[in-house]
Amino acid sequence: MPSAHTEAPVTQVGASTDTPARASAQLHPGAPGHRRMSLALFAAGVAVFALLYSTQPLLPALSDGFSVTPGAASWTVSAATAALALCVLPLSAMSERFGRRATMTASLAVSVGVALLIPFAPSLGWLIALRAVQGAAIAGLPASAMAYLAEEVRPRALIGAVGLFVAGNSIGGMTGRILTGWVAQAWGWRAALAAVGLLSLVCAVVFRVLLPRSRNFRPVPVSAKALGRTVGTHLGDPLLRRLYAIGLLFMTVFGAVYTVIGYRLVEGPFHLSQGLVGSVFLVYLVGTVSSATAGRLAGRLGRRGALYVAVTTTASGLLLSLADSLGAVLLGLVLITAGFFAGHAVASSAVSRTATTGRAQASALYQTAYYIGSSLGGTLGAVAFHAAGWGGTVCLGLAAVLGAASITVYATRKALAGRRPVTGRRPEAAAGA
Repeated sequence: MPSAHTEAPVTQVGASTDTPARASAQLHPGAPGHRRMSLALFAAGVAVFALLYSTQPLLPALSDGFSVTPGAASWTVSAATAALALCVLPLSAMSERFGRRATMTASLAVSVGVALLIPFAPSLGWLIALRAVQGAAIAGLPASAMAYLAEEVRPRALIGAVGLFVAGNSIGGMTGRILTGWVAQAWGWRAALAAVGLLSLVCAVVFRVLLPRSRNFRPVPVSAKALGRTVGTHLGDPLLRRLYAIGLLFMTVFGAVYTVIGYRLVEGPFHLSQGLVGSVFLVYLVGTVSSATAGRLAGRLGRRGALYVAVTTTASGLLLSLADSLGAVLLGLVLITAGFFAGHAVASSAVSRTATTGRAQASALYQTAYYIGSSLGGTLGAVAFHAAGWGGTVCLGLAAVLGAASITVYATRKALAGRRPVTGRRPEAAAGA
């Protein structure tokens, strides 16, 4: 059966065709502008994760400050990720009309502006509401960034470029959490959130100054009918559906673990301070390395092989974290983080490569699934921890890992059974997850 991506490009929002002229204008390592682009999107990745998860390491402090349960406090994270999941698709469609660079710039400007207001939230309800607005604003950046890279970077360099953007996510997540941990210990959670806002402001300025103008983007009118057709095309593609599910499941694990880990470490037998809990997020450096090297891993083992490594690594980390030893817990977090970022980089780059038309919408659907997973993981992980302790959170994570493994096994068995040639899809796309 022909791939859904063989439909006429004129029916797609943001249709694009790789031509020799376009390929010659695409960036590659060593080309003028490539370093500036890499640094700009790295800065954007830092800002996005620092802002999006700014309250996550502060959840124990928020629970104490507002006298609420972990589940209630976790909504300061889940509201932001749920709003992002809802808004990423329509904002990605707007990027087809107004451009990737303009959309990403506006997204960062609004989300940083809200970040500077959040420290003055008078109640938990106001804090959750502002975080939802912030998540909606952030939604304009991730899918637009993936589409920008797919258009501006040569295909062979795409996984590496996406990996560097994801590495910026890990640096932002680490820096934001460490910064908030120590600032909160000294001056309280409001000062901590203000510090993250200022950090993100600097990143937004760096992004705007360095990012090269798009050379291969062609604006198209935004049409609800065309958008619906494009979304239907992508959702009708079995490979894309599997990639979306893998992103959701990996992020469910990650969201659950990092929402709850602060509660576990401030309790017995560890009794860590807020600053030390924040410093635990230094393990994000492992995510920086694993996401940046995901391209080499996929080149050596294939995409499915890289996903098997990611699944095994994540599951091993979850099991190791059950021990009542701080060293074992930290090593478990290292493995969970490495597995998650490797799996995410492979799956997200596969989406960008698979979609030859409507790339912004294809990436937006991945981001929607990804952040739905974050919201589910954060909320369900906190509920599981409240009901059954850390073991409950680990069981939730293992169930999600098993789901990702099952999808990859299904794809492998299908490949081994013998695939018929699929007209209209790139060979490496057909060999994806």
